[in-house]
Amino acid sequence: MAKKQKQLSAADIAAQAQLQEEVEIQRAFETGITTLRDLISPSSLEFQTDHFRIGTKYGRTIYIYGYPRELYTGWLSSIINMDEVLDVSMYIYPADSAVIMKNLTKKVTQLEASMDINSEKGKVRDPELEAAISDAEELRDQLQVGAERFFRYALYITIYADSLDELQFVQHKIENIFGQQMVYTKVASSQQEQGMNSTMPQCSDQLQIRRNMNTGAISTSFPFTSADLTQEKGILYGINMHNNGLVIFDRFSLENANMVVFAKSGAGKSYTVKLEALRSMMVGTEVLIIDPENEYQKLADAVGGSYIRLSLNSDVRINPFDLPKVVDAEDANDALRANLVTLHGLFRLMLGGGVLSPNEEADLDQALIDTYARVGITSDPLTHTAPPPTIINLYDTLEHMGGTGHSLAQRLRKYTTGTFAGIFSQQSNIEINNQMVVFNIRDLEDELRPVAMYIVLNHIWNITRADQRKRMLIVDEAWQLMKYEDSASFLFSLAKRARKYYLGLTTITQDVEDFMSSKMGRAIVSNSSMQLLLKQSASAVDVLSDVFKLTNEERKRLSSFPVGQGLFFAGQNHVHISIVASNTEDALITTNPGGQ
Repeated sequence: MAKKQKQLSAADIAAQAQLQEEVEIQRAFETGITTLRDLISPSSLEFQTDHFRIGTKYGRTIYIYGYPRELYTGWLSSIINMDEVLDVSMYIYPADSAVIMKNLTKKVTQLEASMDINSEKGKVRDPELEAAISDAEELRDQLQVGAERFFRYALYITIYADSLDELQFVQHKIENIFGQQMVYTKVASSQQEQGMNSTMPQCSDQLQIRRNMNTGAISTSFPFTSADLTQEKGILYGINMHNNGLVIFDRFSLENANMVVFAKSGAGKSYTVKLEALRSMMVGTEVLIIDPENEYQKLADAVGGSYIRLSLNSDVRINPFDLPKVVDAEDANDALRANLVTLHGLFRLMLGGGVLSPNEEADLDQALIDTYARVGITSDPLTHTAPPPTIINLYDTLEHMGGTGHSLAQRLRKYTTGTFAGIFSQQSNIEINNQMVVFNIRDLEDELRPVAMYIVLNHIWNITRADQRKRMLIVDEAWQLMKYEDSASFLFSLAKRARKYYLGLTTITQDVEDFMSSKMGRAIVSNSSMQLLLKQSASAVDVLSDVFKLTNEERKRLSSFPVGQGLFFAGQNHVHISIVASNTEDALITTNPGGQ
């Protein structure tokens, strides 16, 4: 019996030793966990009434308690993209539509009863009460048909700073941004621990300060509303001010490569376009520019481009009767007919920009055909290599034909032997054989400028059709063309057909009202996949807001953008962009000693 007891004691000792070993292992494991927790935890955590302190950092949680009657998409993005350290948490709880419908019905009854009581007492109408009834009825209708759902929504923000003063400054900045949109905040007083936990990534809503919202209102709170216009290839246009990303884009990857630039004088439109031209040349794009104010000479000289100065005293000649040397059979058969249509518009412009009578139109058409025929050019493409006629030949044809020919010839005489003779009445003596070619028309008389822009555009168009390459055509101060129906139609024709010939048309103007009041002006905008809106005058903002469907916030910004900032539209996306150039680029493109 004693021997058996001794054996049991040995077994107990072995079991106790094994248990002790397991306890030591568990203690060692727990010690390791504690050490890891100590490594990633702050040195101290202290909570006060209106703030908390984590180590050396101060924090404060605020919550949103009041919203305006309407919220617009992106209203939260200005907070999300702030250059401050903050945590933002949203909690969305679906609600039972049947319960909400019952409560809405009760609420509408109460509101209508209040309105009836006020009416019986002779009180003046209460717009706030009427708006509440209207909103409740509208929401009830949408819930009834399933177009909307109802939710409980909570939004908390925890901000961090290195000192209490800095914490107060950040809070004030956030409150100002929200206050401008009639969104109201409060500090989570005596609930800073719950507030901190509510904004931690653990999905624990310990504050439980919620607001009723429908689907549409909650969708506007989606924080990531800024478009990303970064592609793998293209050129740098600027910095996306929504997210500090780079706007890298290839305009030729869009439906068409056309672009319109609207800005008031001094907003940086020419600076922006010159920067785009310079960067486009680096990827092999040819650049053609119509320069009415001598703004592009410095750039052309810097890159070794051709600078063609058009004036009555220069020896430069451009013949509007030139035909394109096209290779495509379809274009070749249509070359003469297309140029005749272009010449009709040109001569209406040269003859005063008015409407010709039917007899004058018919006589001019026949005279143009006869003028080409007299030098051997017919609809047969094989005859198109012959030297083209000039305005002088047309003058002779009109002078010797019956009807209104003599009258038309006399009206054209100032371009043949009169004041404007020479520049457009002789054979062309220029060639576009450079990566950048600038046509300067500053020294031309005001009356001759629209005519010169029309003829230069036609000359460029003929070359583009004959030799298809990746090209940009920049038309500065395009409003001068939009003043006349024929030149506006010709510019629109270029915008519509440019894509087929690998051409991107850039139209620049500061007279937005004049440009957009034209039917052709609006059509050019519609046929441009890219638009850039820089700072605008107050009157232009209303026009552009209607065309581009801008939000109220974008309308306000459009008249107050600093130089070099604006709204950049590309396809279906648009962003707030800042145009930034390197020091070397700035030295090449600026025409203002003080900058843009």
